[in-house]
Amino acid sequence: MSRVGKVERATSESSVYVEIDLDGTGQVEIDTGVPFYNHMLTAFGVHGSFDLKVRASGDVEIDAHHTVEDVAIVLGQALREALGDKKGIRRFGDCWIPMDETLAHAAVDVSGRPFCVHIGEPEQFNTFTIGGNYPFVLNRHVFDSLAFHAQIALHVRVEYGRDPHHISEAEFKAIARALRAAVEPDPRVAGVPSTKGVL
Repeated sequence: MSRVGKVERATSESSVYVEIDLDGTGQVEIDTGVPFYNHMLTAFGVHGSFDLKVRASGDVEIDAHHTVEDVAIVLGQALREALGDKKGIRRFGDCWIPMDETLAHAAVDVSGRPFCVHIGEPEQFNTFTIGGNYPFVLNRHVFDSLAFHAQIALHVRVEYGRDPHHISEAEFKAIARALRAAVEPDPRVAGVPSTKGVL
């Protein structure tokens, strides 16, 4: 059974198309107009082993905020669509990612109950813009939007780190690997992995 989600969304601030195949091999085509975000979403697709297409255009001449957040919204919606009834998946996943001096952890529950906990990013980087195009504070918007629209519980924490690029990349990779584990088929589970019978 195909586990592919395709979602398109257009507003006065952005136009976004996302396609994700949960059973892919990490083939990615990313163009958001925000170079560092492209880099993060490429890492997300490759390390999640998701085939991922993202096309977005938006008012980046004002700020990257609208486009970045809207892509995260649509990515979450596409992920939710791809999951379908969630039968036979592992449901839970987590991952530690070391990236040079940085260590980040992500844990995921494909629960149908959206929640995001995001802690540990060094506050001194809240005004920092990575590569001149991606404000570091947008990480939280991305993770909140992804969790809410995918309807997953997502916990992300940075244990330590001193480079905003490494911190962000470790977080995105940790989320990708945790999601990869959570959405993988579990041969021991025939139905929905919940005592309620629904997720």
